[in-house]
Amino acid sequence: MGGAGVISTAKDEPKKLDDVMLAMDIVDTLRHREKLIDRELSTEAREGKLIARLKEIYAAQGINVPERILADGVKALEEKRFAYAPPRNTLSVSLAKFYIGRDRWLPPVAVILGIAAFATAIWELGFEAPREAKARAVEVELTQTLPAALTDARNAALALAETDQARARIASAYQEGVAAAEGADAGAARAAVDDLNTMRGTLAKELNIRVVSNPEEYSGVFRVHDDDPNVRNYYLIVEAVDARGQTHRLEIASEEDRAVRRVDKWGVRVPEGVFNRIAADKQDDQIIQNAMVGAKPQGALAPTYTIETAGGSILEW
Repeated sequence: MGGAGVISTAKDEPKKLDDVMLAMDIVDTLRHREKLIDRELSTEAREGKLIARLKEIYAAQGINVPERILADGVKALEEKRFAYAPPRNTLSVSLAKFYIGRDRWLPPVAVILGIAAFATAIWELGFEAPREAKARAVEVELTQTLPAALTDARNAALALAETDQARARIASAYQEGVAAAEGADAGAARAAVDDLNTMRGTLAKELNIRVVSNPEEYSGVFRVHDDDPNVRNYYLIVEAVDARGQTHRLEIASEEDRAVRRVDKWGVRVPEGVFNRIAADKQDDQIIQNAMVGAKPQGALAPTYTIETAGGSILEW
C-alpha cells in the first residue's frame, strides 16, 4: 500500500507520477478489500460512500489523500485501468510461451536431436556410404572396366584364331558380354571375359586327340537306338593331351541334348568297323598301340580327326 506522508495537489496541476502511483495504491487497497467493494458498490451512492470509506482507511494510516485522487482510484478500479488482462491465446502468444519455457523442453530436445544426428552419422558412415561406394564401383565396372576387358580379351583371342569357327565363337562370347554389361549383369559380363581368356589359352595350344587306354576306363561305348534295338551308335572315348601327355579341357557339343560343355573326355561317334578295330587293339594287352586319332591345331578350338567319324559326340556314358 502507499507510503507515509501528506500529499496535496493543485486542481489545475498536470497529473504527476505520484498521483498515478497513489491511484494505483487505492485500486490495490480496494482489491484487497473485496467485502468492502461488494457492500459499498451495491448501493446507489456507492462512489461517495466508497470514497468516504477510503478516506477513513488512509487517515488511520496517517495519510491525507485528496478527494480527487480517491475518486480517480475508484474510477480506475471500475475501468480496470490497472488490472492485468492476459492476452488472447493466439498462435503468436502460444509460440512466445513455448519459447519462454525452453529451459524445460530444450535440453531433452537437444539430447534427442544429438542422438538422431549420431544415428544418422553412423548410418551414413556404416551403411549408406559403403552402399554408395559399392554402387559407384559397380557402375564404373559396368561402363568402363568390363567393356575394356571384353575388348582386350576379344582382340587377344582373335589374334590367335585361324578358323572361321573360332572367330565366330569369339564374336559370340564378346557380344554376350557386352549385352550383359549394358544390362547391368556384371556376373555374366565377367563370365564372358573369362570365356574369351579361356579360348585364347586353348587357341595357343597344339594338342593331340587320343583314345583313353587306361585299363580301368572305357575306351569305347555304344548306344542302342530308341526306335530300333538292332541299330547301335558306336563311340570312342577320347581326350586331348599336350606333348607331355597332360590332358586339357575342350569345348564339346553333345549330340544328345545339344549341351555345350568344356570337358577333358568325350565320346566321338565312329563307324562300327573303326570301333571294332580299336577294341581289338586293346584286347590283347589292354594297351591301344594306335591311340592317336586326331589333333587340335594351334589357332583352332575344335578338334579334327584322322579316323573316320560320324560327326557327333556325347558327354556322358
